[in-house]
Amino acid sequence: MSKSDQASGEDASKLIDMRIRDLGDWRGETLARMRQLILEADPEIIEEWKWRGTPVWSRDGIVCTGETYKNAVKLTFAKGASLPDPSRLFNSSLEGNTRRAIDIHEGEKFDSRAFKALVKAAVAQNATPAKKR
Repeated sequence: MSKSDQASGEDASKLIDMRIRDLGDWRGETLARMRQLILEADPEIIEEWKWRGTPVWSRDGIVCTGETYKNAVKLTFAKGASLPDPSRLFNSSLEGNTRRAIDIHEGEKFDSRAFKALVKAAVAQNATPAKKR
């Protein structure tokens, strides 16, 4: 399977493992830690690999994506604008009506408990039927 293909389940997990290993620096460590927290928050979340190399965690829809950049690991929540964020983890993509993101930079401290609560809220939101207009 090439890195550009879409995948889910075990194949996606292997591609995410490879991405973490290939990064080989703080970004790989950070992505691995955030992945661990996501899967701890809800063990039924499915790992996917989409859009030519983006790790995606889903359950009844996308929960969040995990992108890596030179100076940040970005976790984008598909419906983050409508999630409660009392710990103010969202610090990026704040101007949109739908998505919200968390940019994590090298050496930053991170509130694991608040993050897991955010993941659980996103899963719960995906499980709630959309309101009809």
